[in-house]
Amino acid sequence: MMNHSNIFSTPATADDLIRAELLVVGEDCVIHASATFMPRDLMGTLRPIILGARVTVGAYAILHGGTKVGADTRVGHQVILGEPEYGYALRTIYPGAGGPTLVGSGVILRAGVTVYASTSIGDDTTVGHRTLLRTGVSIGRASQLAANLSVERGARIGDEVRCSPGSHLTADTVIEDRAFIGAGVRTVNDKELIWRDPEHEKPLSPPHFGYGCRVGSGAAILAGISIGRHALVGAGAVVTRDVADGAIVYGVPAVQHGKVAL
Repeated sequence: MMNHSNIFSTPATADDLIRAELLVVGEDCVIHASATFMPRDLMGTLRPIILGARVTVGAYAILHGGTKVGADTRVGHQVILGEPEYGYALRTIYPGAGGPTLVGSGVILRAGVTVYASTSIGDDTTVGHRTLLRTGVSIGRASQLAANLSVERGARIGDEVRCSPGSHLTADTVIEDRAFIGAGVRTVNDKELIWRDPEHEKPLSPPHFGYGCRVGSGAAILAGISIGRHALVGAGAVVTRDVADGAIVYGVPAVQHGKVAL
């Protein structure tokens, strides 16, 4: 078995890592020769990387320690999986520790996706080009996240959710099953906009999107707002107060104009 202390002191090949039991490759996997496997995080902790059967790993993909990929998943070109968080973010200094990064079966990660450590992605979910999933994000099964999304730390996205391109989901946002988030939607979790001032910072308050709600393109959802089950938010709305179950709201600020026919 390879001496683990030598890994990264000199370049390690996939075969080296397999012999060291730091890379487990299922049957019929296809791994591009330029893919990189990095089992050691910035704290020096080694974690194995596990690929299920028939996984495809594209050119210049980077897989970090703690990543586990289910069968029949496609990891596109230049995808980064399991990136350790490092530096100041969200009122915390992160030391570069890795963690379990779980990708289900039948998942498609398109080119340029970046997934930080301790994130989970459910079976049959698709993540679009250049989308960013930060530390601790959770995504359910059969959801579709389009291109150029920014999903911040700890956000929870349910099953069969649709998120259109270019939206920003702030830290700890919750999106329940079957919700539809349009393109360019903006969410806020800070009512005071105080940064690096611990004596005056207030607790962050992310929005919550209820089961089956729909939010039109370009809407802005402010801190602490709850969008009710099956509610409909019109394009370009600025939502400053909670939206009741089944309500139709639009405008700046958004007000109710009716009820969804269920």
